Amino acid sequence: MSIPNDRRVLPEPEARPDVVTALGIDEQRGAFEPVRPTAPPAGAPNVVLVVLDDLGFGSSSAFGGPCRMPTADRLAADGLRYTRFHVTALCSPTRQSLMTGRNHHSVGMGATTEMATSAPGYTGFRPRSAATLARTLQGNGYSTAAFGKWHQTPPAEISPVGPFDRWPTGEGFDHFYGFMACEMNHWYPLLYEGTTPVEPTRGPEDGYHLSEDLVDRAVDWVHTQRSLTPDRPFFTYLAFGAAHAPLHVAPGWQERYRGEFDGGWDRLREATLARQKALGVVPEATELSPWPDGVPHWDDLDDDRRRLGARFMETFAGFTEHADAQLGRFVAELEELGELENTLFVYLLGDNGASGEGGIEGTHVEHRLGHGLVDDPADMIAHLDEIGGPASYPIAPVGWALAMNTPYQWTKQVASHFGGTRDGLVVHWPRGITDGGGLRHQFHHVIDVLPTILDCAGIAAPGTVDGVAQQPIEGTSMRYTFADPGAADRRRTQYFEMCGNRGIYHEGWTAVTRHGIPWEMVPSRRGAFRADVWELYDTNRDPSQAHDVAAEHPETLARLRELFLVEAAKYRVFPLDDRVTERENPRLAGRLDLVGDRPSVTFRGATRRLIEETTPNVKNRSHAVVADVDVPEGGGAGVLVAQGGRFGGWALYVLGGRACYVYNYFGKQRHTVRADHVLRAGRHEVRVDVAYDGGGVGRGATATLRVDDLEVGSVRIDATIPYYFSFDETFDVGVDLGTPVTDDYATGANAFTGRVRSVRVDLTAATPERDPEGMRRRVMASH
Repeated sequence: MSIPNDRRVLPEPEARPDVVTALGIDEQRGAFEPVRPTAPPAGAPNVVLVVLDDLGFGSSSAFGGPCRMPTADRLAADGLRYTRFHVTALCSPTRQSLMTGRNHHSVGMGATTEMATSAPGYTGFRPRSAATLARTLQGNGYSTAAFGKWHQTPPAEISPVGPFDRWPTGEGFDHFYGFMACEMNHWYPLLYEGTTPVEPTRGPEDGYHLSEDLVDRAVDWVHTQRSLTPDRPFFTYLAFGAAHAPLHVAPGWQERYRGEFDGGWDRLREATLARQKALGVVPEATELSPWPDGVPHWDDLDDDRRRLGARFMETFAGFTEHADAQLGRFVAELEELGELENTLFVYLLGDNGASGEGGIEGTHVEHRLGHGLVDDPADMIAHLDEIGGPASYPIAPVGWALAMNTPYQWTKQVASHFGGTRDGLVVHWPRGITDGGGLRHQFHHVIDVLPTILDCAGIAAPGTVDGVAQQPIEGTSMRYTFADPGAADRRRTQYFEMCGNRGIYHEGWTAVTRHGIPWEMVPSRRGAFRADVWELYDTNRDPSQAHDVAAEHPETLARLRELFLVEAAKYRVFPLDDRVTERENPRLAGRLDLVGDRPSVTFRGATRRLIEETTPNVKNRSHAVVADVDVPEGGGAGVLVAQGGRFGGWALYVLGGRACYVYNYFGKQRHTVRADHVLRAGRHEVRVDVAYDGGGVGRGATATLRVDDLEVGSVRIDATIPYYFSFDETFDVGVDLGTPVTDDYATGANAFTGRVRSVRVDLTAATPERDPEGMRRRVMASH
């Protein structure tokens, strides 16, 4: 028999069994009740939560932008558009707030997972006292599934040995299909189904694209769920990789925009603002915010740079529209199933502002800019038609990011200004919203999504989940706005902080201070936080933060600065941390380092899909890689061990029966050494010793290849990759998954045809070298 449940304790307490009244079933009086799962609230809607990546307020057509997004337009036409909705300025923090209804520092996600430290607000570990939206809906009778980008699990836990309680399936999702990192190659993705690594069976030559794959999987899951459990509502979380770098899309989608951006980013800002005013998503009096110093205007560029810039933007727009079109297929399936009417559809058009990490020129390979290397525009022009395709890993110039954030200042990372934190939000729910096509101008934040969904589902916030008392939800339901466009704001105060950029909103006023510039890849020390200059804006009169009125209202500024200190202390923002590259290194950041002080690590068996955080760090230090292998008759072929891929990494492999080693420097140079003789059948030791020059990070090295202790060749490496090989590629033994490190095995299968008994990595330098000048490249903050 069932017992009453106020849904504040999850999981639902188990019912006591019925009383047995007989020795045998033939004498039993009355039937037993079958055990049933927790029932959802009567009439609870399905929930679909969709997130696009790195989009910006002025990107989508639904908010006046140049990227045609018919699905967003359709949902907005029948639903509501929120014009003052805010996020956190970076990926992981926004997603953690979205899933928990708490501010990002309150749940340990003060920056991205790769920048976690041991400080309370920055650990990267969601506390068990902040159960996710998925766990709450799951505990209230919902079927739950997540597809696409996750980027919330501590990197040290992303391995075949887990633990898995902070993976999607450990945080309330019955099913997961997607990727764990900040970004992913959309042509050759490395994915997970549940916690099991998988790779697509098709490639781009077969028409594969990740965005299409994610929607295919989401559609299949909903079909199965409705067939098997039609009495249970579903929660589908669909987080696209678009339009985060790499900008990957088929040429046909680029062609849709051919020539549309030839006028440049300055004119686009003006045209976008005009459309925004016509739509009513910004007030008529809104002005374009100031253009930042150091970023060229379009007319300052030569013809080649304008041609190159236009292609980057055509790719960005095509990538974005393509993702929205795939979502359109999902919406069509819900409609055909008769589920769209009672589906609460929340469409977040960006997890932060558009990204300025493409620098002044943009880049053919994003990882280069992350290390301070700027592509030569002439070289990029020579490869113009490759942009967006499998041979590229591109990101657009900062000028387009500023245009995509129209009419606001700055970009992703800059939590102080709306360019980094304001994104469009569309809410669609025919059964619960009658003001189709309405605009809502109330001030809201990403922490408000969870309480809104629970409110609409008739579910109380749980007080206890899995035996753990829950910390208060800090968000406010937005449902009060559904029927009343003129309702007074219920979110009157909100702090913002990211990488030292910080601000406070209170009743229309914003006090802000920008501590760094996202596209300065190799900045000098930023200076003391106490020396930062604060600005003040009256957004009731100046909605785009175009006019700093700090000098006119010093008392208001002082009051808001004090309020920031109060809010920041309350939500565990302190101590402020503007380190970037230092936080990428687990030891320097003070977080868990799986390798620790071990001088050597041995891998045996089918070791696959290890991210850099879970492998020995061979960067900026001398090291050796030793493979114990059995070579078949004929000499064998294939990869013994590889790390990284086409755009940076290294590999030890066998080609034509000969042992080889390659070091791939950002896809720009490949330094290769090959043995002269063929390996005979039998057991061998293939070893490479990399002698690092020292004297700083990213310096040169000499790689010496040995077979059975006999030196068979060496190669000089002019410069090495100092900080990371890749965010989407992995360390693999016996094969190179994802994209190939070298063209030597770029076609066909590359798994070693013999047996790899073990691979040992020796770290002969106790600790990686540090940059003696103290320069910090802005690497992980861009993700």
